[in-house]
Amino acid sequence: MGEAANVLSAGQDLASVIGWERPAGWPAISREACKDRLTAPGERFEMETIDIRGVPTRVWKNAPPNLRAIAMLGRMHGTREFTIYEDERVTFGAWFKAVAALAHEFQARGIKKGDRIALAMRNLPEWPVVFFASVTIGAICVPLNAWWTGPELAYGLANSGTRLLVCDDERWERIAPHREDCLELETVLVSRADESQEGAERLEDVIGTPPQYADLPQRELPEIDIAPDDDATIFYTSGTTGNPKGALGTHRNLCTNILSSAYNAACAVLRRGEALPEPQPKTVLNVIPLFHVTACSAGLMGHIAAGNTMVFMHKWDPVKAFQIIEREKVNATGGVPTIAWQLLEHPERVNYDLSSLEAVAYGGAPAAPDLVRKIRDVFGALPGNGWGMTETMATVTGHSSEDYLNRPESCGPPVAVADLKIMSEDGEREMPVGEVGELWARGPMVVKGYWNNPDATAATFTEGWVKTGDLARLDEEGFCYIVDRAKDMVIRGGENIYSSEVENVLYDHPAVTDAALIGLPHKQLGEVPAAVVHCAPGHQASEDELKSWVAGRLAKFKVPERVVFSKETLPRNANGKILKKDLAILFDEK
Repeated sequence: MGEAANVLSAGQDLASVIGWERPAGWPAISREACKDRLTAPGERFEMETIDIRGVPTRVWKNAPPNLRAIAMLGRMHGTREFTIYEDERVTFGAWFKAVAALAHEFQARGIKKGDRIALAMRNLPEWPVVFFASVTIGAICVPLNAWWTGPELAYGLANSGTRLLVCDDERWERIAPHREDCLELETVLVSRADESQEGAERLEDVIGTPPQYADLPQRELPEIDIAPDDDATIFYTSGTTGNPKGALGTHRNLCTNILSSAYNAACAVLRRGEALPEPQPKTVLNVIPLFHVTACSAGLMGHIAAGNTMVFMHKWDPVKAFQIIEREKVNATGGVPTIAWQLLEHPERVNYDLSSLEAVAYGGAPAAPDLVRKIRDVFGALPGNGWGMTETMATVTGHSSEDYLNRPESCGPPVAVADLKIMSEDGEREMPVGEVGELWARGPMVVKGYWNNPDATAATFTEGWVKTGDLARLDEEGFCYIVDRAKDMVIRGGENIYSSEVENVLYDHPAVTDAALIGLPHKQLGEVPAAVVHCAPGHQASEDELKSWVAGRLAKFKVPERVVFSKETLPRNANGKILKKDLAILFDEK
């Protein structure tokens, strides 16, 4: 990556640096021609303009109206396998039976439209059951980060005003000591618990285990009216200061992604000069957590609509992934660059038949351009990425196939229903093509705002636009290039780590008087957190001591990989802000 960056800085084309040359005749048509053809009247991706919260907005005319409609689409796939987890196989028909049974149970327990149901578990067959049982009765599902500590999970439950929680036994062990902090929490259902837990019930006593879903009675979903712009989800995203903020998503937000992802795929085919194929169900190895909008909104929604099979893993392991890909004839996988790198570089890869792989896609973390080439060369698969954020319910841009190989440093152009613009630092003027500024995004995928946080909502959302905090530029064809993050954030393998949160924990240590967190480049993870610390005179601390200090207070992925000590206070500008760009040199091992 360093070599490519050096060559690029000299003005050369990064596509050439990674060894890609345009095939003869590519692209067959322009992106604009793709848009005109795919969105023409009567076509699948036809658009219309409607009013959303007072803002005229382009939407997919043929998008499902709500998440109930997506559940009904899933039901139609019947005996096709929906989820595979170890030796547990659940068909779409069995999944729908469990969704209907749990939805009626939620209503019987007094859950009404607009009430919050939290979901805290690893990727299990139960996850999409709980999610759809919640949203199909008009409740708001609150998927909580399964990596969070007990206090972090309790904050999400209390802040959202959750009435009912469904979690696995691992999460309940963390949450139980803090239940008294969740004043509105009335009911807890725990899955995979060996025995009944104090203050909780077993989910299996309500709907059985996943292999038993097929034996449940066939029931319809409870009748309830749900409009496209009704509230559907609260996904928490950490802020640069203070507590995490809950992004309030609508049914339209999640339903938009189904056609957005399909639109990106269709563009790639047309650019190649090929005819659009008939949709065929695929098998997908899903390794990114479903509590991320990437996996839930951009992945799960489309998989259900298309009848795709999702394979879950208890824990990521490259060799087990090879075994699954070979056994299940997996067509697509990915999630974050980490996954792709480990699949590519593991020495046992050559011992497995991975020829079924057609695509390896990822997002959520910086990726080396060379990864694009290796996916194509090693797997013969098409690379893909895109850009979105929790506040956009995932997909805003899409980038794959030859377009990605041709512009490996871009995250792609916006989908047809989305708009991007680059704004000046003061937000008062739009920047010319090619100039860097703050990226603003608009479209039917942008959430309503932040849950019970009007000040943060007003600061981030304006007239349908979301101010992303990312620094970016657009080229003449509308392709987006993220060049930096205005928000003080490190992205470790797709997980957001906000520097101020870790710095505040370090400041709490009695020896620390100055601290800064930065991201160090990492080939697989994109970047990893690292801290620079200055200790008070007469005090000292070791690297291991400070790592343990953070580990005892925050989730493991937020713990600095390295800690170095500065004899002087950290360098600052005239406004007193630490000059973080000057700190990376302290980690140079030369």
